[in-house]
Amino acid sequence: MIVYDKNLLDNLTLVEEANSLEAAGFISKEQKVFIKKELPAFKRQSNILVRIGFFLLGAFLYLSICGVIALMGFTTNEHSFSEICCYLFAIVGFAGAEFLAQQKYYEHGLDDAFILGALLNVGVAIAITTEGYEIQVAIFVAVASFFMYRRYLHLLSLLVFCLAASAVLFYGMFELGSIGEMILPFAAMLISAGFYFFTKRILNNLKESYYCKGLLLANTFCLVLFYLSCNYLVVRELSIDFLGSEVRPGEDIPFSFFFYAFTFIVPVLYLIQALKTKDRIMLWISFLAIGFSIYTIRYYYSVLPIEVALTLGGLVLFALAYFSIRKLKDNEAGLTFKPDRINNSYAILNAEALIVASAFGMKPEAKAPDSPMNYGGGGFSGGGSEGTF
Repeated sequence: MIVYDKNLLDNLTLVEEANSLEAAGFISKEQKVFIKKELPAFKRQSNILVRIGFFLLGAFLYLSICGVIALMGFTTNEHSFSEICCYLFAIVGFAGAEFLAQQKYYEHGLDDAFILGALLNVGVAIAITTEGYEIQVAIFVAVASFFMYRRYLHLLSLLVFCLAASAVLFYGMFELGSIGEMILPFAAMLISAGFYFFTKRILNNLKESYYCKGLLLANTFCLVLFYLSCNYLVVRELSIDFLGSEVRPGEDIPFSFFFYAFTFIVPVLYLIQALKTKDRIMLWISFLAIGFSIYTIRYYYSVLPIEVALTLGGLVLFALAYFSIRKLKDNEAGLTFKPDRINNSYAILNAEALIVASAFGMKPEAKAPDSPMNYGGGGFSGGGSEGTF
């Protein structure tokens, strides 16, 4: 299914590991350059700004090809061509992505333009054919984006797949009528939790390293979807906008106590689990979820003026940060405030010298204490030999 040579994908993983080791001080820059020369790799851009530049160039090339096809098509039969033009444009995107993959372009920018352009045209083409039937558009986009990820290991395509699959779930529940609309938050919560544990299990047993980033992205998306599925603000506003529900003063949405509790309990559980498993991504998500939970209550209930609330919140965050630093600053393992081991850790920068010293039995040279006798002079043959005592 993957179009790329798997040996090149393995080489890319080794090169990324070499970059991490060089940044951590385990290997020298010359060793990293030697590793890159010895391992054949892709035409790839790790600099995000350069990659964006190549994406714009690829988008211009893609639009130019589609423009030529449009000029040729509209000169022959305007009505029939307008119905199939987006399908032709999607085919151009698939063909361009396949050609660039054969030329060993991977995460380069040019391939991004053709892959995303193909997915966009698939969605527009299905929308034109089905007259904007949302669930069918979402299904076809989900299938096309998943194919693009499996074929080209394109992370943005996997993100499009996650969004499209979520849209399929939501629109599918709307098709069930009032019952589906009522159980939509709970269905989204259960399905996202199920896929979270499913992707987590695959990650723990993963052998092909080139699938790691994609599974990690899907796993993170499930965490975000799980929290947002039953967040009080999201549920209430979506029920008003999409379902036409009306919440009068003094009333509330059904199961409001559950959604209130969910809004505050889940971020705390995320935080506890992140500290327990040392999961950095979950830790950042928990911080964002806590902030959004505070905003959720603040959106409906203004207990304090905004300036007072911000001041008190800042003081609380400062106190938490201060005491956390004091507690963790001396820890060498586990939760610690010291620099990341793989990112300029001062304890690791001298690892080579420590290993050499331990291997050869070398010890640091001890500094001799200063002598209590203060020698001076030395005009003739020794200390203090100038005829004075």
